[in-house]
Amino acid sequence: MNTQERERERESSNARARSDQYTQSWGDAPIVKKTMELYRLYYGYVELFPKKDKYHLGAACERYLLQTLELLLEASYLPVTQKRVRILSANTKFETLKVLIRLLKELKVLDQKKYLALQSLIQEIGKMLGGWIRSLPS
Repeated sequence: MNTQERERERESSNARARSDQYTQSWGDAPIVKKTMELYRLYYGYVELFPKKDKYHLGAACERYLLQTLELLLEASYLPVTQKRVRILSANTKFETLKVLIRLLKELKVLDQKKYLALQSLIQEIGKMLGGWIRSLPS
């Protein structure tokens, strides 16, 4: 790891620490916190992508991740009768994100270690999302 990468990692770590203090204070749904954790991790990785991948596939992943987060936040504040539509939309965005991240690995933009770190959070969020969908009235 060169000096520039270490500096980015240190800055990313400091940003995560500041962000953790903020998110702990406003008691969101656990799935929102976990999705924010995924975003912070992805954000640190995307800086290391080659330029062409960062601004195309990397940006698409970031967009889908932020859209998922937005829909989950909206759903967390809606009455139970109105949540289903937002959560199903979030699930669709999240499924697309999973495919794009897998593509990053297959194209060797993400190495195995980073992919597994992302995949671990993705699996947790997927289980939470599936549970939330099953718990809602049809």
